[in-house]
This record gives sequence, C-alpha cells and structure tokens, in this order.
Amino acid sequence: MLLGRWMAGRSSSFELGSAPSMATKFAQFLQDNKIDPRRIIVASQELERLRPEDRKIKLQKRVAKKAGTKPAEGEKPAKPRTGRAVTPRLLESVSVGKPVSGPAKTRLLRALNHVLVAKKKTAVELKAVF
Repeated sequence: MLLGRWMAGRSSSFELGSAPSMATKFAQFLQDNKIDPRRIIVASQELERLRPEDRKIKLQKRVAKKAGTKPAEGEKPAKPRTGRAVTPRLLESVSVGKPVSGPAKTRLLRALNHVLVAKKKTAVELKAVF
C-alpha cells in the first residue's frame, strides 16, 4: 500500500506535452523537428549497447592495469561504448530544464543525431540543443 501512495501522481512514461509552458531548447527542438522522444530512447539503446569488441577492450584495459603495463607512447586505446542508454527520466529532466551531466548530454546528442540522420536531416551540435 505504501508503494502505491509513493507512485501516486507519477507518470510511468514520458509525455512531450507534460513540459511546462516555457519549453527548453531541447523540448522546442523535438517539437520543431517532430521527433518522438521514444525514438531517441530506442536509438540510444541501439547505439550504447555493449558489444563483444567493447567487452574485449575493457578486459584488455583491466589486464594491463593489473599487470602494471602502460600503453605505447603514440597509440591511444580505443574507447568502448558506455553501455548506458538514454532513459525516460533523463529525457524528462532535459525537457523540464533540470541540470544534466556532460556525458548524459553527449549520449542524448548521439541518439538525437542518429534519429535526425534517419529522417534525412543534418546532424546538430551540442550547443544547438542545450
């Protein structure tokens, strides 16, 4: 019963129209380009999902750290995907104007650009959306 009272008034899914009357740049951008926030979530899950090559990179990094060896001077190790997709909570926070971390903004932008390219529009930069 306590759980039901805690969840009262909370929406389980993100609605674009639930943003306040003063829309943020991000919410306005989604409206102008007619992008459904659910498409951003799905695109992010596809982009950020860990793949075998990412797990291999992480393993090599762990083994090298354990052995105490350093990578060669000129070469940088490849960066694996984060494995953390954009969530409905993140989308809601950005649309309402709450502060969001830099890596979260980057993940959101990557997913947004993926959706824009699928709609045959040009990709945008971080400053255009945030």
